[in-house]
Amino acid sequence: MILAEKTINIMQQNLVLTNQRALFWKETETIVLSDLHLGKTAHFRKNGIALPSEIIENDLQRLSDLIIHFQSKRMIVVGDFVHAGKNSEFNLFAEWKSKFSDLKIILVKGNHDRIAKEKLFDIGVTEVCEIYEEEYFIFSHEQLYSTKRFVISGHLHPGIRMKTPVGRFVKFPCYIVSNTQLILPAFSSFTGLDTKNHPENSHYIFFTKEDIYTI
Repeated sequence: MILAEKTINIMQQNLVLTNQRALFWKETETIVLSDLHLGKTAHFRKNGIALPSEIIENDLQRLSDLIIHFQSKRMIVVGDFVHAGKNSEFNLFAEWKSKFSDLKIILVKGNHDRIAKEKLFDIGVTEVCEIYEEEYFIFSHEQLYSTKRFVISGHLHPGIRMKTPVGRFVKFPCYIVSNTQLILPAFSSFTGLDTKNHPENSHYIFFTKEDIYTI
């Protein structure tokens, strides 16, 4: 894994954005991510669409690398931790979580997280809530407009479309940042990109496998 980082300061807090689809909140030693979509590839396979199991395995390895690199004590998932009902990938996550037994996981429920809390607790999630507030921030799956705190959300799977020197267009996942909110990219590598439905008056921090850039 090639890790590129860009630190931004919001509400006097240092958020380290990475090209690995997650950020690290330095002051609280917390990894923050969105849209893991656990069980998505298994759900597709169950419905007759051949997808390799390595997709979720690679995503979890990337998450392991981030936790180890930043020595994270906690993880906040801002929604769509789960894609569908319980399936074989739940066992993969439970095995993964056993390697990080002290890691606290807070899940802010997303539109896909339609599953009993008990099943989430069984695989290592510590806390489940609709919206999570902590000091300077509100963590919400979908965009939320607040005058009290800065909002960190997901759901959109944001991306940007850029024209290359040879006239072709390429898409990159990105973070969207404004004065009131930060929208995270999807952590899952098996997601599309929304390049249109973006809030106004924002700027973009996009990334490749090798680096991270601001436009």
